[in-house]
Amino acid sequence: MSDLESRTRFEPAEVESRITERWLSSGLFHPDPEGSPDENYSIAIPPPNVTGALHMGHALNGTIQDCLIRLARMDGRRTKWILGTDHAGIATQKQVEQLLASEGTSREQLGREAFNARVWEWREEYGQTIVGQLKRLGASCDYEDERFTLDDGYADAVLRVFVALYEKDLIYRDNRMVNWDPGLGSAISDLEVEDREVTDTLYSIAYPLEDGGEIVVATVRPETMLADTAIAVNPGDERYRDLIGRTAILPLVGRRLPVIGDEYVKTDFGTGALKITPGHDPNDFEIGRSHGLSEITVIGEDGRMTEDAGPRFAGLTVDEARERVVEALDAEGAIRAREAYTHVVPFSHRSGARVEPLISLQWFMRMEPLAAPAIEAVRDGRVRFVPERWERVYLQWMREIRPWCVSRQLWWGHQIPVWYRGETETYCGIEPPEGDGWVRDPDVLDTWFSSALWPFATLGWPEETPELRAFYPTHALSTARDIIFLWVARMIMMGLEFRGEVPFRDVYIHSVIQAPDGRRMSKSLGTGIDPLDVIDAHGADATRFGLLAMSSTQDVRYSAEKVEQGQRLANKLFNASRFALLRLADGVEASPGTGATRSVEDRWILSRLQRAKRATRDAIEAYEFHRAALGLYDFVFEELCDRYIELVKPRLDDEDVQATLLHVLRETLAMAHPVIPFVTEEIWSYLPDSEGLLAAAPYPPADDALLDEAAEAAIERQFEAVGKVRAWRQAVGVAPGPKLRAYVSGDFEGILDGIALLARLELATGDEEPAAVVPVSGGSIAILHSDAVDLDAHARRADEQRATLEGEIRRAEGKLANEGFVAKAPAPVVQSERDKLARLRRELEEL
Repeated sequence: MSDLESRTRFEPAEVESRITERWLSSGLFHPDPEGSPDENYSIAIPPPNVTGALHMGHALNGTIQDCLIRLARMDGRRTKWILGTDHAGIATQKQVEQLLASEGTSREQLGREAFNARVWEWREEYGQTIVGQLKRLGASCDYEDERFTLDDGYADAVLRVFVALYEKDLIYRDNRMVNWDPGLGSAISDLEVEDREVTDTLYSIAYPLEDGGEIVVATVRPETMLADTAIAVNPGDERYRDLIGRTAILPLVGRRLPVIGDEYVKTDFGTGALKITPGHDPNDFEIGRSHGLSEITVIGEDGRMTEDAGPRFAGLTVDEARERVVEALDAEGAIRAREAYTHVVPFSHRSGARVEPLISLQWFMRMEPLAAPAIEAVRDGRVRFVPERWERVYLQWMREIRPWCVSRQLWWGHQIPVWYRGETETYCGIEPPEGDGWVRDPDVLDTWFSSALWPFATLGWPEETPELRAFYPTHALSTARDIIFLWVARMIMMGLEFRGEVPFRDVYIHSVIQAPDGRRMSKSLGTGIDPLDVIDAHGADATRFGLLAMSSTQDVRYSAEKVEQGQRLANKLFNASRFALLRLADGVEASPGTGATRSVEDRWILSRLQRAKRATRDAIEAYEFHRAALGLYDFVFEELCDRYIELVKPRLDDEDVQATLLHVLRETLAMAHPVIPFVTEEIWSYLPDSEGLLAAAPYPPADDALLDEAAEAAIERQFEAVGKVRAWRQAVGVAPGPKLRAYVSGDFEGILDGIALLARLELATGDEEPAAVVPVSGGSIAILHSDAVDLDAHARRADEQRATLEGEIRRAEGKLANEGFVAKAPAPVVQSERDKLARLRRELEEL
């Protein structure tokens, strides 16, 4: 205890690294792979990118998962928080390419093998950044079993899944529409696409009809008209119904275009006639396939016009081609109108380039056969979304699912296990084919393909490892809403396909922490807040508490006040614990005592403790983490510290009181540990009867036998009385420090001493005339005259306040009686004056 005596405050910077080392060296986070998933508990961390650093989303989600993991561990379950990082194909390759450029070289100069070797070197140097940052947060992951989506075992699992799906004809190669990033020279996933609002020119262009007349179409991309293969109108549009089946002539090119009818066409957009360009628009692509139209590509993968655009335009950039096409159309007199048009355009999140929808020869996965069982798993309750509304979003997307482009034109990643020989031979397998002349497909798999295997590949699949048997399926997944489709849905599909079981039971969609002004957090916008800076300033416990406390809805603004509230909680708990522990007699053991030894305040705190334990557990298990954090704060501050400890201070020499206080403190630390693990673990180490780590101690169950409604009602009466006396002091200007002599009348058995203690009263007897009587529930408290009570001074102050209020009321009434003011002043000004008058009248009445 001598060490505790010298520590007058909780110092997170000194404590956290020391506590983290104790946790890690204990082996507690690395469970033995025994038992079944029903007996055990596991969560697979959403693998952060190997390029990443901890941001607010990571910090919130890490805290949420750690709460769940620590509670399960304290319940005595073998608990595994599966840890690892994602190779992040595009992001990592881009980082290393930038590094090479700074060295005056490039990946093309190095070649594929040497380039990938450089990426591995880069990963060894920088890839552990975020893992170390998770430790600072207090995340109790299994750091001894860290996985990486490109480690040997994981890579083997990825290739086996590809081959198995290929052999089932679920993976195939085809020319289909993809999101093409000209800056990267690769297809990209929907996640790498960000929509931006752009104002373009909407051109109305006349296409002559073969047998006379014209049809006018509207487009913001005249350069793509060079790839038009039809014009579509809505068959219900009376303006164009008779044109269906006729032929139009493509300006500048002369290509014959059929006029077709399709329900997709919106009659109220542009002219109501739509140019169909299957090679450069995803909707046109689907229309083209359904009508058997040819597919022409005039924009290449390098972002320049192809030879199919014609000699006038081939080789131009898209912007240059647009300008030249418009000039040519003007020369032919084909443009009927121009107008500004604001619309949403896709851009690459990675390169910043405008995404080109292109038909490209890529590898695709058929999703419908995999989606059907994944839909059923959610509908029958095997997978549950929290909040429930995300279930509807998931099901709608799954029912409309389209083929998934799984290939990427990168070098860093899982290279597709397919080889070609000549134009006709294709081989797919784990091992290379035998014989000469085989060339491997250069593309790699989409990062989300390998991530979809995360819950079971991290546990050793395809081998039937002890870890896989013990910890799959996992119990919960906590993630952000923007990857429900890209990751969550695909994990469910892959888990069912390759393990025959869903990968998790609950999917918790956590809050998105916005900047304090409501904008998204972003380094580029200058709105980002580094959680490590917050940890440095306030401590990990405060950061964890603040993030949980502010996560009450799906979109929440970052609140520095909530973090500061968490810091106050950690300090309060440390200081209160220090106060209590330094006053314990030798040999005192924690005990709730017996009925004979318990005072009403003892019975009250024990009862409130049971309710707090149950409420905290229920909130965590219901994923209502804000309720767990704020309820914990209220219990520690208001009930344990401000009420109970203050009430028992005069009796702290009594070993029965010490035993009860030690019991309450011990269980409070255990209850709070999943939320604020560092300060609770530190205090736990000073408890006289503690053994081992708090992280391994049992979570205290609620004991209904200790619930005591009578004691709770009595203490509520006690604090109501204290509050009324304090309010009277403030109202009449009596300082809070001096003790006031008072008579008490009424039934206050068991709580009178506490009222006197906290209200600063000296209980008197006799029939002296009181200076004032404060009515309280069940009786009254008569305050006697003393030097501290100067009611005449209070009366003088009240008269002065009354006179001031009456004067202000007269002025406001006069202003509102002025018809000119009421008629001419803006309505908000008049209403403000009325509100002011009502407020002044209330204040006068209260006075």
